[in-house]
Amino acid sequence: MQITISDKRKLNNGVEIPYFGFGTYQLRNRAAKEAVLNALEAGYRHIDTAAAYGNEKEIGEALRESGIPRNEVFITTKLWNEDQGYDSALEAFNLSLDHLKLDTVDLYLIHWPVTLKRLESWKAMEKIAAGGRCRAIGVSNFTERHLDELLENCRIIPAVNQVEFNPFLYQKELYNYCEKKGIAIEAYTPLLRGHKLDHPVLKDLSGTYHKTTAQILLRWSLEHKLIVIPKSAHKSRIIENADIFDFSISPADMIKLDSLNEGYRVAWDPVSIK
Repeated sequence: MQITISDKRKLNNGVEIPYFGFGTYQLRNRAAKEAVLNALEAGYRHIDTAAAYGNEKEIGEALRESGIPRNEVFITTKLWNEDQGYDSALEAFNLSLDHLKLDTVDLYLIHWPVTLKRLESWKAMEKIAAGGRCRAIGVSNFTERHLDELLENCRIIPAVNQVEFNPFLYQKELYNYCEKKGIAIEAYTPLLRGHKLDHPVLKDLSGTYHKTTAQILLRWSLEHKLIVIPKSAHKSRIIENADIFDFSISPADMIKLDSLNEGYRVAWDPVSIK
């Protein structure tokens, strides 16, 4: 797949999202701001945050200090579990905008499919989208079952489902389901928080392509046309993670990577959420 760091995917409402972004989970305070500034300097134009991360203020500061025009950076934030419900979701969105010091965000996601509240939250999301202060709305950590329920009750189909996704958690059925419904998959923890970087298959491919095992994992995501949001607090790794646009992985080697699936999770499993 020929792709550059600036290439974008068109979502189901026509909004374009960069395939390659920067995650900010567990980045706080000064470290969050510096990491985002380093990512923007390295060419990232897609920043992912959430109310639960506690760093929306720093992300907004970094965006302003970067000097990059607002319309050139795609900003995502998320509705946290404790704020789900119709009225509380509307309030939470306003608070996120206030923390970010932005008039609009590009994508707003329901962070988790909270039992008995997610449908009311989605109604609020639809109102937010209609109000023009959010260019696209979506979900995160939704399984096929959660999506079935939502699609039976929504007016707006989610643009994105952000889920844990990598070769060791290759959720092919969910991927195919979302593609069929016109919902883009966005992959978080694409590097498994470092848990599998020494795997023999990754090390072998690292030698073949003269890339790090982390770069092999990230390129795998792009070869599958996933939106992917790696995270690092270290400038050198932020730059390294973005150095994946000068090679591609052969079909035979993609099959090797696809076969690594073992249902391995480093985040919470949403399957048990009713």
